[in-house]
Amino acid sequence: MGTVVKRAFKYRFYPTDAQTAELSRTFGCVRKVYNLALAARTQAWARQERVNYNQTSAMLTLWKRTQELAFLNEVSSVPLQQALRHLQVAFTDFFARRAKYPRFKSRKRSRKSAEYTASAFHFRDGRLTLAKMREPLDIAWSRPLPAGVSPSTVTVSQDSAGRWLVSMLCEDPSVQPFAATDTAVGIHVGLNHLLTLSTGEKITNPRHERRDRSALAKAQRRLAKKAGGDGANRAKARRQVAKIHARITDRRRDTLHKLTTRLVRENQTLVIEDLSVGNMVKNRSLARAISDAAWADFRELLEYKAQWYGREVIAVDRWFPSSKLCSHCGTLKERMPLHVRTWTCDCGATHDRDVNAAKNLLAAGLAVTACGAGVRPQRSTPGGQSATKQEIPRREPQEPPLA
Repeated sequence: MGTVVKRAFKYRFYPTDAQTAELSRTFGCVRKVYNLALAARTQAWARQERVNYNQTSAMLTLWKRTQELAFLNEVSSVPLQQALRHLQVAFTDFFARRAKYPRFKSRKRSRKSAEYTASAFHFRDGRLTLAKMREPLDIAWSRPLPAGVSPSTVTVSQDSAGRWLVSMLCEDPSVQPFAATDTAVGIHVGLNHLLTLSTGEKITNPRHERRDRSALAKAQRRLAKKAGGDGANRAKARRQVAKIHARITDRRRDTLHKLTTRLVRENQTLVIEDLSVGNMVKNRSLARAISDAAWADFRELLEYKAQWYGREVIAVDRWFPSSKLCSHCGTLKERMPLHVRTWTCDCGATHDRDVNAAKNLLAAGLAVTACGAGVRPQRSTPGGQSATKQEIPRREPQEPPLA
């Protein structure tokens, strides 16, 4: 019996005026506590001192007793404590070189959210009531939670489009490994076709951003003409731009979820290319199209679903010449410009560029299961182990010693 998977189920909800005021106040207090703790830890860093979560928790108690910060007592203490825990995680990731130094939260730009643990909410019969609230949230249940399961944590947030969202973290016993198969597939990502499989199947790129490009441009022009500041007209125009972006993102995410679920269900081994998408979007002529294709999101979804359902994802090294290599005889072409979509090898085999690349990726991925060379294995995934290409050890940043 495998480990039970924890999943987050996100829903929209529609708060009352009183709930809106309470949540907005909580968001502001969470942001204030996070920034105060970050400032305290930054000042301690300058003095070569170390401040941990327990010390910032003690600081929070003292802050609540001051007249200036007495308003922190008006909201639930649990989201405030969770903000300090999130800051601790941010510093842990920084010292492990997994992230940059934590930044201060902005009232306008940062995500508005608050996390409640089990002691700060009540969930029964599909009714969720948060601390400091008398009425349950009016949640639009687009899908049911797993039968007999209650959330362990609840995160309430408001996105830039003004939508209220609640995310419930639950154990999902229904997620079980699929029956093992002997099927394997190579997956080549692209722009003309979002995915090309080694089977020869090509999946059209929906180009979600292009569908709404004219509406987005019009909304952005209207926003640009509004006077600066916090005026109501400017806020309304900004929300309209955010709504279009949210619609594009939702459609893109829905497409990727459907594709990755299908691929994981049908194949035991999935071979992809380890692309450096962050570097590729620096190409100004292709950045918009690459961002719209969301290759990094595709890989993230594919990897964690493969882990859930007992599949294997192999990432072939980005320098592997999948497009220039003949999948029939193994001949390597010296050059293969991007405009060349079909080509004929000296052996007489005619190749579709993308299908040939997918076949070569599959062959390289299967080869690594035998000899273990020439690829980068799966990256770290939720609940999984980290496995990346071996690199020369670097000196890790260390926390300053205790004074």
